[in-house]
Amino acid sequence: MTTSCAASSIVSPLAMDMAASGALPVVDLAPFFTDGDEGGASRARATEAVRQACRTHGFFRVVNHGVPAHLMARALELSSAFFALPDDDKARARAPEGSEAPLPAGYARQPAHSADKNEYLLVFGPKLGFNVYPAEPSGFREAVEECYTKLTELGLLVQEVLNECMDLPPGFLTDYNSDRSFDFLAALRYFPATEEEDNGISAHEDGNCITFVIQDGVGGLEVLNDDGDWVPAEPVEGSIIVNLGDVIQVLSNNKLKSATHRVVRKPVHRHSFVFFFNIHGAKWIEPLPEFTAKIGEAARYRGFVYNEYMQLRMRNKTHPPARPEDVVHITHYAI
Repeated sequence: MTTSCAASSIVSPLAMDMAASGALPVVDLAPFFTDGDEGGASRARATEAVRQACRTHGFFRVVNHGVPAHLMARALELSSAFFALPDDDKARARAPEGSEAPLPAGYARQPAHSADKNEYLLVFGPKLGFNVYPAEPSGFREAVEECYTKLTELGLLVQEVLNECMDLPPGFLTDYNSDRSFDFLAALRYFPATEEEDNGISAHEDGNCITFVIQDGVGGLEVLNDDGDWVPAEPVEGSIIVNLGDVIQVLSNNKLKSATHRVVRKPVHRHSFVFFFNIHGAKWIEPLPEFTAKIGEAARYRGFVYNEYMQLRMRNKTHPPARPEDVVHITHYAI
């Protein structure tokens, strides 16, 4: 497996320390950027590391991933400058009515009644014509679009690795998930915590295929492990956090994990970029036969159209149910 994108950085001692501590698995993707047969054994080890991380954690950290560290740092710096603008200036980056984007592109903030306390700028593929960018700061659009391109490349690579992890026919996931028009990138700013509450994003699982998180040094992202403990996904400069979404969990019939996670706000603003490597809304999602009929196991989920599931999840946000047990997630489709 090869790609033309160059590796970005070497593994930092801190990343190695974190791998040893058991906080989150760390996977070095450098072998996948080597042409030919060279590094084949290293690619096999990296693939196995991804497989184990997806089975046990649903989250892992990647290094040497092909997204330049200076680009990530620059994008976070410019994002911080944008969110520091007056509200009226940020509001000019809102999407016009009638946009055909799957979600409203441009600037928004969580409604006052929401338990989540953040604001964000939503970006789709640059060629789709949905995006609305602020006039300032200078260079923000260029940095965001370059990040979008690099994270798309990373998504294609990780999807190919997952294809091998799942022992699917070569190229299956590439063909199954070839439409990139539903991917999107969110630049986020979380407001400082108060003495009364510190929720940034409530505990949830992602509904997509694969998520990539670039974060500043503030921290706050946490992953729920099987023991019921919240494990911090600590910031490590130059690294990217990867987690699986519900689509992969359903396709694998629970063999791979879509993990519960949250963001806890800190006393200062937190900035991040989150890229959602998605799937087309009209796609039919159900456990694959490789994880059911072909191995003699019953399907754990009934099939569904992806858009229907996402509409239910969006309603969780716009009309939060009074009881936590009424919040819709993938168990809604469990058999």
